[in-house]
Amino acid sequence: MRQWVAEVVVGLNFCPFAHREVEKNRVLYVDSSAQSIESALEDLASAMQQLLEDEQIETTLLVLSQGFHDFDDYLDLLDYAQITLRELNLEGTLQIASFHPHYQFADTADDDVSNYTNRAPFPVLHLLREASLEKVLARYPNPEAIPERNIEVAQQRGVIYFQALLERLRDNG
Repeated sequence: MRQWVAEVVVGLNFCPFAHREVEKNRVLYVDSSAQSIESALEDLASAMQQLLEDEQIETTLLVLSQGFHDFDDYLDLLDYAQITLRELNLEGTLQIASFHPHYQFADTADDDVSNYTNRAPFPVLHLLREASLEKVLARYPNPEAIPERNIEVAQQRGVIYFQALLERLRDNG
């Protein structure tokens, strides 16, 4: 996952704010072997608590390395993760971004290159501090253009590039 962050998130500048946090070593990678929604939510709650307690951590990637390979199962987990965020009264404090090897935006074909902007070697629940996100977005010119720019970069690289990259990173992970 670190290599994916280095090559894709930072390297292709999919998140223009990530470079600084990676450089400062403020990204926590948590490997979860959870294969059920219940155990994944326990790991998520623990990761949320750790992020809230440790100000040296800016963001957390909860990597579901052993489960949720099916995208629909992952989407079910994501729904429960959002409910957990709400139940723990953390809406407005934390935000969850989602990445999955088979990520597919609504109204796109499976092989649409735009899907690779949210594809990662493993299923991931990315926890972000909402206040930090708001602060960097306020200073960044035209943040709503980031997804469009990412799609353009993905189109330039092409599906074959991303398929090979994710396969290599999964095999090394």
